[in-house]
Amino acid sequence: MNFTAENISGIIVVTVNLTRATLSESDEFKQLLLGHIDQKHFQFVVDLSQCEFIDSTFLGSLVVTLKKVTVLGGDLKLVGFQPAVQSMFELTRMYRIFEAFGDKQLAVNSFTK
Repeated sequence: MNFTAENISGIIVVTVNLTRATLSESDEFKQLLLGHIDQKHFQFVVDLSQCEFIDSTFLGSLVVTLKKVTVLGGDLKLVGFQPAVQSMFELTRMYRIFEAFGDKQLAVNSFTK
C-alpha cells in the first residue's frame, strides 16, 4: 500500500509509504484525504519520513488539501522531512504555508494546543 491512515485521538495520520511521491501517486493520495474530509475529518498529519523525493504534483495535492481543510476549520501538518524534501520545501517557500514537525507525536499533540 502506498499510503496508510490511522486515527490518533481524532487526528488522521497519513503515512506516505513511498521513496518517490510523484504524479502517478498524487491522485490516489488526494482521493484518500478527500475521503476522510467527506467523513468530517478535518485535522491531518502527513508523515513524509520515507520520502526521499516529492514532485510538484504531489506537493500540489498537499496544498489543495490544506486549503480545503482550512476553510472547514481544520489543518494539515507535515512530519519527517528527508534532506531533499526539506530543500524542496525551502526552495519553493512552502515551509511558510505548512507547519512541519520532526516527530509524529509532536505533530498530533500540536492540535490540542
